[in-house]
Amino acid sequence: MMEIDNATFIQAESEIAAINMVLGASMAGARAMTSSSSPGISLKQEGISFLAAQELPAVIVNCMRGGPGLGNIAPSQGDYFQATRGGGHGDYRSIVLAPATGQELADFTARAFDLADRYRSPVVLLIDGMMGQMMEPVIPPDFVNVADIPYKNWILDGARDRPSRIIKSLILDPAKEEEHNWKLYRKYENITKELQITEAYQVDDARLVVMAYGTAARIAKGAIKRVREIGLKVGLLRPLTLWPFPARAVEDASRFVKEFLVFEMNTGQMVEDVRLALKHRSEVHFYGRPGGVVSTPDEIAKVITSLYYRLHLEEEQ
Repeated sequence: MMEIDNATFIQAESEIAAINMVLGASMAGARAMTSSSSPGISLKQEGISFLAAQELPAVIVNCMRGGPGLGNIAPSQGDYFQATRGGGHGDYRSIVLAPATGQELADFTARAFDLADRYRSPVVLLIDGMMGQMMEPVIPPDFVNVADIPYKNWILDGARDRPSRIIKSLILDPAKEEEHNWKLYRKYENITKELQITEAYQVDDARLVVMAYGTAARIAKGAIKRVREIGLKVGLLRPLTLWPFPARAVEDASRFVKEFLVFEMNTGQMVEDVRLALKHRSEVHFYGRPGGVVSTPDEIAKVITSLYYRLHLEEEQ
């Protein structure tokens, strides 16, 4: 264990131990986080389900790698389903943020703690092996003084001068368990209304919109810059929240764009949320590279150009 500037760093003996340490620290009122890559996050899923059930704030960083199974340590986006569908057992959700730069990694981490406290929910930072190893200039977020964080009136900090409190997820009465599930559902509905964040790049006049997140979005943006130079009207719509998925922004874009291309570093996962958001109002195309293969901007530019001209020819016919 190591302590630096009021922060405590603990090397746990396992991923399961780590997530349960986070649970205990959160229950006691501390701001707590843990991180791992894909298989390690799978081992933490039971604990994340416990956090959600007990409405405990926490931050979990998943630095995705190629899979399934042990796979490799190359960048991948194969954990989208796991992150955005809860991942563990039971009816629950975790807020999922998708940074794409070193600066966003710093900023989103700070924001993740605020969101976790605000909604009393686990927050997942979904990044990948490339982002976990890159070096970029970063302006650190403003320092948060622990003393300035509002007191949490639900924590377990000793009942010497107050009635006792109980935090648990074991609810043996099915009727009470159902009531608790609907309470969580209402919270998730509220989060969905309040927290849908996107970045739009060159979308205003676009005839084709690319959707991508994280490292894939950086690659796509480089590709769009290239195809814009040859006159193709292509834009990028980048989800910054993967859950709640920014369905409103996708729906708004579909009013003037009838073709979407989803680019992911997997075999197709976010593409399902794009299709659900569009409700058949626009055509959805997909291009993916799974297993840790990282596309280049030139490769994606060729994919965009081929699709763009094919669609243009179909319109003329």
